[in-house]
Amino acid sequence: MNRAFLLALGAVCSCSHANGAAPNPTWHVSGGFLRDPDGRAVIMHGANIAGANKSAPYWDNKTQADWQRARDDWGMNAARLLVLWAAVEPQRGVYDDAYIEQVATRVEWAKQANMLVVLDMHQDVYGEGFGFDGAAKWTCDQAHYDSFKANFDPNRPWYFNSLDKDVTACVDGFWASADLHAHYKEAWRRLAVRLAGYDNVVGFDVMNEPYWGSTAIPRFEPDVLGPFYEEVVPVVRSAAKWVAFLEPAASRNLGGTTRLPTFSFPDVVYSPHNYDRDAEAGMGFDAAHRAALMANVASLAQEAQGLNAALWIGEYGGQAEKPGIVEYMTAQYDAAGLAGASNMYWAYDSSGGYGLLDPMGHEKANLLGAVVRPYPERVAGDPVSYAFDPATSTFTLVYKPNAGIKAPTVVSIAPRIYPSGYKVDCGGCVYTQTAGGIAITTPPTGDTVTVTVHP
Repeated sequence: MNRAFLLALGAVCSCSHANGAAPNPTWHVSGGFLRDPDGRAVIMHGANIAGANKSAPYWDNKTQADWQRARDDWGMNAARLLVLWAAVEPQRGVYDDAYIEQVATRVEWAKQANMLVVLDMHQDVYGEGFGFDGAAKWTCDQAHYDSFKANFDPNRPWYFNSLDKDVTACVDGFWASADLHAHYKEAWRRLAVRLAGYDNVVGFDVMNEPYWGSTAIPRFEPDVLGPFYEEVVPVVRSAAKWVAFLEPAASRNLGGTTRLPTFSFPDVVYSPHNYDRDAEAGMGFDAAHRAALMANVASLAQEAQGLNAALWIGEYGGQAEKPGIVEYMTAQYDAAGLAGASNMYWAYDSSGGYGLLDPMGHEKANLLGAVVRPYPERVAGDPVSYAFDPATSTFTLVYKPNAGIKAPTVVSIAPRIYPSGYKVDCGGCVYTQTAGGIAITTPPTGDTVTVTVHP
């Protein structure tokens, strides 16, 4: 996770889906939303797995039971699974099939836990030659690694290392190299070939937090990053018909708007991240920043709409030990809910700081209490908004039903939210209650449905 920049919270537009439309047999994007093969809008609420995946041996100590815990105890339905180019291709032209099998094992665990997966080719500060993650050492000149090491300042925040002249030289070298692009695409293709048979793999995040190097910021997205996505996506889709999760440049977090061009291919999810600047600097969250966070959502929603894309927050998170963590996570949830967006917490780790668990593996109660809340998993129509009032423990979902979609609207409700049970008001809808929430099989009549859940 690159905390150098304030990464922005995304939103999905509430465009109407045509009534009576036949289901698309694959995962796809339509009407501003990611949709399942039944045509339902899908909200993914889950976590990144995980920070320990960044360095050799590239895996944390999680087991199948840990994935099941995220689903059963926390109600999460998805994971952003970190994979590394250096792990797939540790030496030039040498691909580690054993590592790819380990990825497949995690995807299988997710499938058994009824969780969706978005694969994320992660990088921070270019790669392993600089002591970080992403590209293998062979992708750049050793002289740059030696120069960086000689001038390394351990007192500066780690994320400022992205601006180092030697890091920038390697980044520029990657963007300019057709050969390195070919290797990167081949790494993705091999993952896609192996994992294409898993129907719980929804898509692929081509590159985490792309850095512009020495390219002028206004030109990077239209001249470099956009064309790179145009290269990579067709190669991956030649092996797996996945949705493309495409991030803006990290510079988007400095303000302004993305300059990504509209893509030539369909089924795109615009995938920014969102962190409060002061909270990232270790000062905790100031509730006065809530308004700016919410305002940024509207801007990102417009950007997604301009790209004919859905919106997904690939990372958000906070340090449980710092002041304002509950207010911070509440603002993140509220902002996503106002726009009907998906979001993925950083990260499902056992650590201080951002981990959902402490170093002993125990839950951070205040943090999880603000992250684990009801949300609409799949909506037979178009979500308008969702919200949770912690003062009254009342969840509200507003959506526009589509009579052409026969699969139910599903709301995830983790068992801990209503330990003594709950009531559902939905204007005369027909619903069933399950261990993990409710399924609305028949909505009430009308263009808009409001569902409330309360003690």
